[in-house]
Amino acid sequence: MTPEQQAARILVDGGLIAHATEGVWGFACDPLCEQATFRLLEIKERSWEKGLLLLGGDASDFKDQLAELPQCRIDRVTKSWPGHNTWVLPDTRYPRWVRGIHTGVACRVPDHDQARRLARLCGFPFISTSLNRAGRPPITRQADAQVQFAGVVDFILPGETSGYSGPSVIRDSQGEILRGTS
Repeated sequence: MTPEQQAARILVDGGLIAHATEGVWGFACDPLCEQATFRLLEIKERSWEKGLLLLGGDASDFKDQLAELPQCRIDRVTKSWPGHNTWVLPDTRYPRWVRGIHTGVACRVPDHDQARRLARLCGFPFISTSLNRAGRPPITRQADAQVQFAGVVDFILPGETSGYSGPSVIRDSQGEILRGTS
């Protein structure tokens, strides 16, 4: 079993992993597993009300959310993927603990081959939120992930960020920037 297959199996089984993304490392879990999600939030020291981000293997993972948009917006979103762009899309599929107090869900197809492969191996988009405790800087190196979270998460997937600086840009479905700069 490859490390990616092992990570996917842990996610499917309701576990929690650490993994690399474009600019930072992330915590990951199955968004439909309430226990795993609240375990992640407890470790991160973050309220569920803020909502969480989902990473998918390709745009088709978010077809239900995209279907709620006019074609011109669908085109804009899908042309930005894979990329360092997260979009808050209309959602009724994911549970409250994923959306938080919002009516939409943050979705991204990352510009990170390993993260996309992981989503494909899982067979679903997974929660990915920066690997840090609330108020602390996100981790950008595997060595730091090992030091701070070995034994806290179920698995640390060996990997590297793909060179972006910091977390992704987050936009609402209209394209307005909610976090970061383009």
